[in-house]
Amino acid sequence: MQFANPLFLIGLLGISIPVIIHLFNFRRFKKVYFTNVRFIEELKQQTQKQSKLKHLLILLARILAIACLVLAFAQPYMPLKHQIIHKSTTNAVSTYVDNSFSMEVRGSKGNLLDEAKNKALEVSAAYKPADIFQVLSSDFEGKQQRMITREEFAEQLNEIKLSPSTRSLSEIIARQRDLLSTYPSANKNIYIISDFQKSTSDFSHLKKDTSSSVYLIPVLANQSGNLFVDTIWFDNPVQQLNQQATLRVRLKNTSENEQEKIPIKLIINNNQRAVASFDCPAKGETEVSLSFNNKSEGTQQGYLEIVDYPVTYDDKFFFSFNVCKTIPVLCINEKEENPYLNNLFGKDSSFDYSTVMLKTLDYSSFGKYRLLVLNELASVSSGFLQEIKNFTDNGGSIVVIPPPQLDAEAYKGFLLAFNLGFYKSMDTVNTRIMKLETEHGLYRDVFDKIPENLDLPLVFSHYPFVFSTRSGAEAVLKLENDDPFLTAFPVGHGKFYILSTPLRTEFSNFGKHVLFVPTFYKIALLSQPFEKLYYFIGKDDPIELSNGLSKGDDVYKIRKLGEQYEFIPENRVVGSKVVFLPHDQVKEAGNYSVMDGKNEMMGIAFNYDRKESVMDFYTPDELKAEIDKAGLTNFMVLNTREKPVSMVIRELNKSVIIGCTKDHPAFGYVRELVS
Repeated sequence: MQFANPLFLIGLLGISIPVIIHLFNFRRFKKVYFTNVRFIEELKQQTQKQSKLKHLLILLARILAIACLVLAFAQPYMPLKHQIIHKSTTNAVSTYVDNSFSMEVRGSKGNLLDEAKNKALEVSAAYKPADIFQVLSSDFEGKQQRMITREEFAEQLNEIKLSPSTRSLSEIIARQRDLLSTYPSANKNIYIISDFQKSTSDFSHLKKDTSSSVYLIPVLANQSGNLFVDTIWFDNPVQQLNQQATLRVRLKNTSENEQEKIPIKLIINNNQRAVASFDCPAKGETEVSLSFNNKSEGTQQGYLEIVDYPVTYDDKFFFSFNVCKTIPVLCINEKEENPYLNNLFGKDSSFDYSTVMLKTLDYSSFGKYRLLVLNELASVSSGFLQEIKNFTDNGGSIVVIPPPQLDAEAYKGFLLAFNLGFYKSMDTVNTRIMKLETEHGLYRDVFDKIPENLDLPLVFSHYPFVFSTRSGAEAVLKLENDDPFLTAFPVGHGKFYILSTPLRTEFSNFGKHVLFVPTFYKIALLSQPFEKLYYFIGKDDPIELSNGLSKGDDVYKIRKLGEQYEFIPENRVVGSKVVFLPHDQVKEAGNYSVMDGKNEMMGIAFNYDRKESVMDFYTPDELKAEIDKAGLTNFMVLNTREKPVSMVIRELNKSVIIGCTKDHPAFGYVRELVS
């Protein structure tokens, strides 16, 4: 044990005063004369031992009072075995300053980001000028991945601005340790200055590494409420020209107060298309439906807007989608065309329908179609099989209609090549379709209500189909004996649909039944490529462009709508697709276009990560509990409060003050610091 102010120990000489009083009895006895003995109080007898014990206890109390008073001024402490700041060796200090959007809110000393930057300066001030420093932000910039002087530290710190990037606590500390590991002889310290959102503070994923000490410095926001758009989706994944679309919006409220009559606007191609108002419960969520008509084809760029203060960066939610005019369908026939398919697709302007005989088929034309119907083909050659595989890998859909005289063995090799299954011998028992999966994508939203006595198609003979294990088969229509009539399989990025009968009247009346039209219509509709409505900045999710191979020397660029900002993303050609990787080149939320020279290939939208919108933070006490739970013995929470960080660090570097209160930054960590 040592003392911060040892000169005050001279005051211990004051203990001699009560000792002297005890050793020398200064009492003097007087004679008191009374006129009447009636006034003399009755004497209580007391033994000599009792009297001595009483005097000793009084002496001990006086000595302890003086000693405690002196020690309080001398400030005893237990010196650390492992000091934070080494005087004889170089200290390598890595400081992370959280500059995510949640740091936009105000704290007790103004903007949280400014408060965090000031605390980072105080951290550097506690160390020697010759020590080396790293400043790290959520941007993870290349210039931040090196050690610098204290002067350079202050300069880089001043350049930190609010950023859309979101990093987890485990990512941050891993990056700091990577750099510190290149300085094996230095004393390594890590500081994290953040609001410690629960959505990004993943203590359970932190690796135990005692090569460096980690100090958490929380900055506290004055308020934690926020209202934001969490996600959106369409009822129908494929949008068509002149059809009504319904956009579903999920909104979340993280505040303690209910939000009432909040307006929300839908803007598409700079035109307001819908407006509504909503209520959202405290600490809850709600859904809003916005309906509009698709009046134009091609790329549609839009956003949703609400008004919510003081957190405003997430008040807009951007999205992009495509409205198709026609769906390209190719029917491949063995000998003759199918009248039911010709009537459905050939006479509907929503489809670009073509038919071809197998012997004149041009495989190179597959790229311009979304749906191939294999109508009663006797067999499938190996070359054709490979082209079908490429077609489904690129997101195309296949419908297989068996021929009247099915060669089961010929089809078995074809279907098993895709791990689908195989046909069995014909079953000639009359039956009917008895079960319809209304929750499957083919029939979802097709029927308002299905009557109990629904007249479903009759089947006079069929080829039973046996699924392969792990094929992902979904029996969309089933017969009375539970055999599948229509089965859907996911293959590559596309779909296979297997019918159990030819579309002929001698096999079933399905081709004439009312169910035939919505079934094949939805098969064609769902064959359209699925394009994501939006992406989140910082996720670096791959962006797929179907049928977009450049035919010239122009390179692909991504350009922000209405601005001059553009960049060249990394792109890879996969089959007939181009895959883009933005690699953190998108800094602002908004609508963007993929350009091939001067031609717009597709629209995309980027939004800020909604993890930052959930204003739920760890308190200092909760941080300590999480550290103990994860068993991170080299972690400490510095609860700076009113003290400068540099002063707190110096106090901790010197000692753990004995008798410190709960407000002291060392409270609760005596075990770790002296062990």
